[in-house]
Amino acid sequence: MTVAIQQAVPAIRAFNRQFSQLMGLLEPRYMGGELSLVEARVTYEIRERQPVLARDVAQVLGLDPGYLSRTVAKLEKHGWIARGRGKDARERPLSLTSDGDDRFQALDAVTLAETEKLLAQLDEDGALRLVNALGEAGDLLFRDIESDWSLRELRPGDLGHLCSRQAILYREHWGWGDGLEALMMEICAAYLRDFKPGKEQGWIAERNGRMLGSVFVANEDHETARLRMLYVEPEARGLGVGSALVRQCTEFARDAGYKRMVLWTHAVLDSARKIYAAEGYTITSTEMQSEFGKEEISEHWLLEL
Repeated sequence: MTVAIQQAVPAIRAFNRQFSQLMGLLEPRYMGGELSLVEARVTYEIRERQPVLARDVAQVLGLDPGYLSRTVAKLEKHGWIARGRGKDARERPLSLTSDGDDRFQALDAVTLAETEKLLAQLDEDGALRLVNALGEAGDLLFRDIESDWSLRELRPGDLGHLCSRQAILYREHWGWGDGLEALMMEICAAYLRDFKPGKEQGWIAERNGRMLGSVFVANEDHETARLRMLYVEPEARGLGVGSALVRQCTEFARDAGYKRMVLWTHAVLDSARKIYAAEGYTITSTEMQSEFGKEEISEHWLLEL
């Protein structure tokens, strides 16, 4: 067990205890209603998937089939759910009755109101931080790598964050030091200070509020655009994020009237180089440089538009 995991285990257990108490999950009846937490969750899954077989609900929730069967029988006795036609009890699909749906909506309204009350203490920034933190926690714990990601244009604060992430990643993976971080901050400062609307633009790839990658187009001269600061988070590699970011730059540059695009990279950055080559870039020159703390082969690439 690594040191990081040793620290994470008590942290997540402490959060679980506090969250359970905060949300009243240890109470015998969920939100003071008629159902226990498990019964309420089973009802929710039936409503979301109806008509649905009991075995499918058991699989989704990871419940013992016998325990689920007793829970379903109780809900049926109270008139919340009904069974459809089937070969036997196991093959009869479950659905909420009209009364069950009304009662569920009432319980859902209470849950919504209590959650809003809980979050009312947060300001706009706090709410956004919570959304982003929960999204990242979900990615890490549930491995939800297939969830949708999207591209958006840069917003205030993005450049500082992407400089920080790239500095950390390049140091961890390649041993590049302060020289690279200083250069990236200079590039981002120049982009903000001298921004040319219609000729420059940047994009962030994100999922659940978490930055997965970034890139931007900077003006080199009247006919030339420069691709800058491409990076993709390790967790997002293989999802097509890097290719989408580079393609976005190409399309923007064409629409902006540029005749060519150029970029500067390094021979060790193999994944990025494959993306550039697939987009149609070719190497025009190479050189040795050591400004990041170690000697590397740097490359200049060109794409004719």
